Amino acid sequence: MPKEIRNKIPQLQNAAKDSTVWVKFFSPYSGWTWYATEFDGEDTFFGYVTGFANEWGYFSLKELEETTLGPDLPAIERDCSFTPQPLINLLEKAGITYGTRG
Repeated sequence: MPKEIRNKIPQLQNAAKDSTVWVKFFSPYSGWTWYATEFDGEDTFFGYVTGFANEWGYFSLKELEETTLGPDLPAIERDCSFTPQPLINLLEKAGITYGTRG
């Protein structure tokens, strides 16, 4: 993930559900999406994940990068055309009902 994007993401701080999503990761193979709203600057994101269930949670940049379908075939990609925007807007556009932070 480019340094200029890393530096824009707020530190982990338990932001509200109307947080800005700074980075979007997705798997074109499984339909899962990770919306990063916070980042510790090293490896840990906090954000909203859609997959089997839709929920807030922590996820690891290293694990996203290391998840593959085989040699040199990443299973998870960063959406390079993504523009930061409020999470609620993204979810409403996708028709996803979001949960609240626990």
